[in-house]
Amino acid sequence: MPRANRYFIPGQIWHLTHRCHKREFLLKFARDRRRWLQWLFRAKKRYGLRILNYALTSNHVHLLVEDGRRRSVIPCSMDLVSGRVAQEYNRRKGRSGAFWQDRYHGTAIQSGEHLKNCLAYIDLNMVRAGVVRHPREWPHCGYNEICSDRRRYGLIHWPSLLKAVGLENREELRVLYPQWIEERLKEWGLKRAGFWTESLAVGSKEFVDATLKALWPRARRKRIEELCASGEPREFILRESTRAYGGFSGPKKRAVRGKGEGK
Repeated sequence: MPRANRYFIPGQIWHLTHRCHKREFLLKFARDRRRWLQWLFRAKKRYGLRILNYALTSNHVHLLVEDGRRRSVIPCSMDLVSGRVAQEYNRRKGRSGAFWQDRYHGTAIQSGEHLKNCLAYIDLNMVRAGVVRHPREWPHCGYNEICSDRRRYGLIHWPSLLKAVGLENREELRVLYPQWIEERLKEWGLKRAGFWTESLAVGSKEFVDATLKALWPRARRKRIEELCASGEPREFILRESTRAYGGFSGPKKRAVRGKGEGK
């Protein structure tokens, strides 16, 4: 099975997803999810990882981060968290073999409205799964940290998050974020949108074009697709091979051929 691609664009926001081996429910115990978050906190302190949001399910994780100036921050952080969680689990269970399904996958997300949509999509994971009725009921996602008072051991890098959503202070976000969640719930329902985890970029046509250019020539056989011809904001994706992540399950789209796309 091919490995998910790792790219580096300074200042870019990435939605990272990492699945357990064969989609097994290896994170079904709360203690393992808590350990993942504890190691994520250590990665934040050790490498300066800028975290904007996160969510853990029973068989995969979501992490929204901002690229810093050093290429090594994200891969070193993910190696630390994923490696230590896998080692601890296998040791406790007397288990051997892979814990994760190959590498994590990264999707570049444009700031502004597209980023707001991605934040909500991440926090609504366990609502879509039918485990909880609202993200506030799931302790292993960023919703409660975003909406609560400051935490001593918080994970979120507030300057990056506030800048990305176009707000000036945390209190504004605390008030507005629950409203964004409710709006997206009404608009999307509980439908999964695979493009958030299976593409290379999500945003405006200009943003996706710029991402394609930044990743060239490694992305020369990727193509740009428009998800919907109406509505605001109009969303485009840079299509990635989904062989490692299952079929593409997003809405109907209209292809826009990118630079160097073969016929």
